[in-house]
Formats: sequence, C-alpha cells, structure tokens
Amino acid sequence: MEINKRNKNKWWKSAVIYQIYPRSFADSNKDGIGDLQGIISNLDYLENLGIDAIWLSPVCKSPQDDNGYDISDYQDIDPMFGTLEDMEELIKEAGKRNIRIIMDLVLNHSSDEHYWFREAKKSKENPYHDYYVWRDGKEGMPPNDMRAAFGGSAWEWVSEVQQYYFHQFSVKQPDLNWENPILRQEIYDMINWWTEKGVGGFRLDVIDQIAKEPDKRITNNGPRLHEFLRELSRETFQKADLVTVGETWGATTELAKLYSNPDNSELSMVFQFEHICLDQIEGKEKWDLAPLPFMKLKEVFKRWQTELYGKGWNSLFWNNHDLPRIVSRWGNDGKYRIESAKMLAILLHGMQGTPYIYQGEELGMTNASYDIEEYRDIETLNVYKERLEKGCMEEDIMRSIHAKSRDNARTPMQWNEEENAGFTEGKPWIKVNPNYKEINASQQVDDEDSIFRCYQELIRLRKSYPVFTEGDFQMLFMEDENIFAYAREDETLQLLVVCNFYDQTVSCSLEERIASMKLLISNYKDIDQSTLLRPYEARMYLRKK
Repeated sequence: MEINKRNKNKWWKSAVIYQIYPRSFADSNKDGIGDLQGIISNLDYLENLGIDAIWLSPVCKSPQDDNGYDISDYQDIDPMFGTLEDMEELIKEAGKRNIRIIMDLVLNHSSDEHYWFREAKKSKENPYHDYYVWRDGKEGMPPNDMRAAFGGSAWEWVSEVQQYYFHQFSVKQPDLNWENPILRQEIYDMINWWTEKGVGGFRLDVIDQIAKEPDKRITNNGPRLHEFLRELSRETFQKADLVTVGETWGATTELAKLYSNPDNSELSMVFQFEHICLDQIEGKEKWDLAPLPFMKLKEVFKRWQTELYGKGWNSLFWNNHDLPRIVSRWGNDGKYRIESAKMLAILLHGMQGTPYIYQGEELGMTNASYDIEEYRDIETLNVYKERLEKGCMEEDIMRSIHAKSRDNARTPMQWNEEENAGFTEGKPWIKVNPNYKEINASQQVDDEDSIFRCYQELIRLRKSYPVFTEGDFQMLFMEDENIFAYAREDETLQLLVVCNFYDQTVSCSLEERIASMKLLISNYKDIDQSTLLRPYEARMYLRKK
C-alpha cells in the first residue's frame, strides 16, 4: 500500500476516514444484523467515495450489553459479525483498494463476561482480581455516591469477594485497573497481535478515563494518564505505521497538544467534543436541549484550528455512532436538506485535520423520530425510565430523545428503495428510517448534484491541494451571526470557505476576497458570484499566490 511520501509515516494527515457501525451497515446472511461480509460486499462503494480508511465500531466478541463496547474477548470476532477469518478477509480486501482498517478498542473497561473478570470475582487472591478496580465495603453501602454514565451507582457489590467493583458505564462493564503493569502488558500484546494481522490503526474508546482515581472522584484526565499513554504508544503504536485517535470528552487544546504531539509520543489525534456539547443547557445533561450558540461554535472551531496549528492535529467530525445526524441537528432536514448537508460538509472539510465521515452522512441521512418501544440504545431507554420516575413530562422526554438519542445514528444504512432500504432481507435489528425511499445511495452515486458527489469531490480536493493539510487558519467575519467563513494559506496557495449557516438569504462582502480566485466547489448549481448568500449556501475558492 502506497503512503503519501510528503507525509511519510503520517499518511493520516491527508486521509479521510469513514466510520462504519457494523450492526447497521449491511447484512449478508439475512439475520437482520449487519456483518463483516456485508462490509466486504460494499467496499467498492467506499473506494468510489474515495476514503482512505474505515474506522470499524467494535466487532470483538461481546454480550452486546452496550452494542459491542463491552468486550468479552479482544482477540476474537463476535459471531453476529462473522469470524476471525472474515476479519482477515476484510483487512485483505480493503487493502487491495488502498483502504486501511481501523479497529475500535475499548481499553477502559471490559465485559463482566470476559475471562479476566470471571476469574477476578472468584477471590481476592486470584491473579486476575487486580485487573479491575475494587474497594472494600458493606452491601448496600457503596464506597461513595459516584454515578455511572448510564444511570445508577458506579459501584456494584460482588458477594463472593465482599467488595464493590467500579464501573463508569453499564454494570456489565467493569473498569480495568491500569495501575497494574501485568494488565497493561496483556493489552500491549493484544494490540501488537492485531497490528501483525494488518490493522491500520485504532480508535481508543474513552481513553482519557484509564487513569481514574475513584477515591478522589477523578474519572478522566487522571494524574498518570499521559504516562500510561506514552508507555502504550512506545510498546505498540510506534512499532508500525498506524493512525491512532483517542476519544477524549474532557480534552482542552492544551491537553490535545500532549495527546497529538508531533513527536508521536502518544496518539495521532483525539476526538474532542467541545463543539458537540454546545446545544445543551450549560452544566446539564445532553438531554437538556438548548439552541446552538452559533457565535460560540465559531469561537470553538477558531481556537482548535489556531492553537493546534504546528503543535498537534485535529480530527474533524460532525457525526458518529453516539451522536444525532448533523443535518437534523444543525442543518435543515426538510426543505433544505440537500443544501444544508453539503454546506456542513464544505465547512468542515476545508479545515486542517483528518475528516471523519459517519456512514450515511455522505447521503444526508436524518434523525429518526420513533416511539420509545422502537429504540434499542441502553442509554436512551435508561433516561426515559429515569426521567419518567422523576416526574418529567413524557412529551418533553421524547423531544429530547428524538433530538439526541444515539439510535439516530444507528438506524440501518439506506442503500436503495427496496424493502428495508436494501440493508437486509431479514427483520432489521432496529427499525429502518421510513424516509429511505427518498434518501438512499443508489439514487445518489450517479447523480452529479447529490450529497454523495459533494463528499466525493471534497475528498478529491483534499488530496489535490496541500493547503488543506498544511495551511494555517484565519477566521473571517467573526462577528457575523449568520456566516461561517475562513481562509487557509500555505506557501503557494490560498483557500477561502464561505458558508451561510441558516435558511435566510444574507449579504456578504466578497468582491475583493474572491477576485482572481477559482471556485472549487459549491452547493448551488448556478453561482453568480454575487454578494448574496442564499439559504445554507456554501462556496470554496482557491488562488495561487
């Protein structure tokens, strides 16, 4: 597989990564659940899109209490997705198309059905006991009142050892004890085993939580976090040409400089979520909805683009398996769905960093407003139950779920107009979004004006002009309450991106800025270069210096 010589050992700087949620991508055996052979059969579609790597949400063996983020065997594939041989075939077939496979690793916790934990709870003397975080106590009196992210206490009593174990998520996801060097070595051996099989990188789930200190109520960014990450990198990632991205909900730009230091001592980049958390009431949960503060969004992007320049690396994303669909969230999934989906794509892909496309984003797939019994996500079902018990109005709860449920991202991929959107010939594990006949891949691949073609062209442009990778960043029209615009510049090129973020036509003084500039891409067919920007209009220009 060829690597961009200009970014030797850092191919990921000019790459575009596509995230697949395997359960919902393509079903090959008619059981209603997506699988590895389903992915293999659609690799040509992804090659046509132009992506460089696939980030695969967890496919390791799991009881599926949290959709695979509860791993019971790190070195085997869950039967619902296929076999280890299928995984090896996927790596090989993707490689033929110059596509790398990035695995999703959950190193903060395991499943309670993992061999380590089954042994750990047998006795305090068992060598695996110290692989997890335990505290003494009395039944019914946990060590402290810390709560798990999915609801309830973060402590669970085990009568066999008369101790509580710590879990930041589901009760079936006990936290691993990274203070134990023997556990760490087990993890390193496992990662190197996957690397030898040809994996191209790893996405590291909630990696900023591995250095937790529950006695001090520290869950993320613990004192030993960067020590652990440097050792992890040294023992695994630095031994191969890998991309590594950490999920770090608590990251600041200063922390991100440590995580993504160009010296390669920790990770390639992190997912930071500052922009993603803006449309909720400050200090509250994501379910407590608030309008997007647009000026704050601009300020956040500006800060991350400028402060990491030359000192770290950004990941660029609107969507993932945990987030609602961006066209429904901050775009317009009605009258201006196509225009706003393209605008959001153009806005993001012109920035410095590695763009991530979540499956269906390239089609403008939307949120799904289901009845509560049609949801499958544990977090969604728990918040519904908890808020009802607190006396919240069901209408308000469902409004929040329709806006923010993780299942918005997990509805089946919409391939065509056939039954179940071409996802499966069986009964889908979760309901297909009813709008699949209007929104699907088969309609868009050959349509020159489609959202798919817009993403395809943005990927091509990123590979054609180094200014996308190397250029600096300058925010323009910072005080404008409708326009998101910025300039990028390197030694030879200037790039200009101008976007109307809303559904009203606005004026924008562009005459001098776009003089002698070439229009690279836009989301309206007829561009008159006027100073008016139509609803959700987006343009990208280039000039040689």
